[in-house]
Amino acid sequence: MRLKFIFLLLLSYLVMGNTIAQTDTVQHKQPELKKSVLEKDFSDIIRGAGKKDKHKILHPNDTTDDRTQKQFSFIPAAGYSLQTGFAGILSANLAYYNNTASNQKLSSISTSVTYTEYNQTLIPLTINIWTKNNKYNIISDNRYIDYPSDIYGLGGRTDPNKGHQIAFYAIKLHETILKSVANNFYLGAGVYLDKFWNISVLDSVTRRLNRIINRQLGSNEFASSIVLKALYDNRLNQINAKNGWFVNTVYRDSRTFFGSDNNWQSLLIDVRKYLPFPSHSKNTLALWSYNWLTTGGTPPYLLMPSTGWDDQYNTGRGYIQGRFRGNNMFYFESEYRFNISRNGFFGGVIFGNLQYFTPEISQQFQVLSPGYGGGLRFKLNKHSGANLCIDYGFGKDGSRGFFVNLGEVF
Repeated sequence: MRLKFIFLLLLSYLVMGNTIAQTDTVQHKQPELKKSVLEKDFSDIIRGAGKKDKHKILHPNDTTDDRTQKQFSFIPAAGYSLQTGFAGILSANLAYYNNTASNQKLSSISTSVTYTEYNQTLIPLTINIWTKNNKYNIISDNRYIDYPSDIYGLGGRTDPNKGHQIAFYAIKLHETILKSVANNFYLGAGVYLDKFWNISVLDSVTRRLNRIINRQLGSNEFASSIVLKALYDNRLNQINAKNGWFVNTVYRDSRTFFGSDNNWQSLLIDVRKYLPFPSHSKNTLALWSYNWLTTGGTPPYLLMPSTGWDDQYNTGRGYIQGRFRGNNMFYFESEYRFNISRNGFFGGVIFGNLQYFTPEISQQFQVLSPGYGGGLRFKLNKHSGANLCIDYGFGKDGSRGFFVNLGEVF
C-alpha cells in the first residue's frame, strides 16, 4: 500500500535502537579524524541529539557496527491516500548479525499492521535470515491483505480514466531456503502459496459489465507453486545497501497437481547494483532491473505481472498500484541517494523509472511508461540503516502522487 503522506507520532522512544541481547563487545579501531560528526537517528533526535552511542562517527572509511547487538525499531505512524483514506500503522523491525565476522550479512525481521478509514487491513511479515558464516539464507515473505485495488485491463495502452475498483481478501505465503555453493552465490528451492477470495466489483457500473468482470476474474484464485531460486548477493546490508550486487532469479511452476487453479510458469530476474558516487562519499547510485515473465500458461489475473505488485509493492513510482498489467513486465529504475545533513539523519533521493508490458495475447510491446521524481529520507535506525522514505513521483497522463516506504525502495 502506498500512502499519500505519512507522519510519525511524537511519542517518547518512537524509534528504539535499544539492545535486546548483548554479548562481549567487539573492539574496533576508529580512524583519526580532524572533524568527526556524531551519527543520529530518530531516537537521538527525540531523546536529546546523540547523548548515546557517541562512538558512532560518520566517515567514508568508518566500518564500525554493533555486531553483538540486536537492534529493534518500533514506529507508530499515520498516513492518507485516495485509495485508503486515513490509515494508522504500527511497524516493527529487528536487525542483527549471527556472527561477528566482518563479512557476515545482516539478518532482519519486519512486520506491521495497517488499518484504514475504509476498513482495510494489511499485515506483512518478512524474514530474511543469514545463518552463521552466511551458510544458509532463509527467506519468508508472508502477507494478509484486505483492501480494494484498481484494474485497467492488459498492456501498456490502457486508459487511466477507465479503471475499475475491485475488492478481495488475500494471503501470500512465500517460503524459500538457499545454501551457499560459492562465495556470495546461493541455490535453493521453496514453496509459494497465493490465495485470493471474495473477489467483487465495487464500481457502480452496469450489471452487464459487472458480470463480464466477475466472469473474467472469478470469485476466488489460488496458486500453489514449487520454486527454484538462484541468488548472488555480496551486499553486507540488505536494508540499506551502499555497494555490491544483488542478482535474484526465481523460476515458479504452478500446477493443478499441486492444487493450483491452472497450470502456468513464470520467471523473475531481479538485478540490482549499488555503488558509492562519488567513490569516496556516503552517497549511493542504485540501479534496478526487474523482469517478470510468463513462460507458460496463463496466471490468475491478480497474479499477472503488474505495476506495484512486486514482492515489496515498490515498482512504478509515479503510478497507482495495478495501473499496468500484462503477460510480461520489463522494468528499469535508477536512484541517487545523498545525505543532506552531515549527521546522516536527513537525506534525499532523485529517481527515474521505465516500464513496459505485453498484453495477454499479443507479445508485441505496447508503449513505454516513464516515471520520475524525488524524495526525502529520515534515519530511523542508524545501526541497521533503516530510513523512512517519502517520495513524490510523476508518470504519464497526469499521474502523480506520494509514495512512502519504511526502508529503501530497492
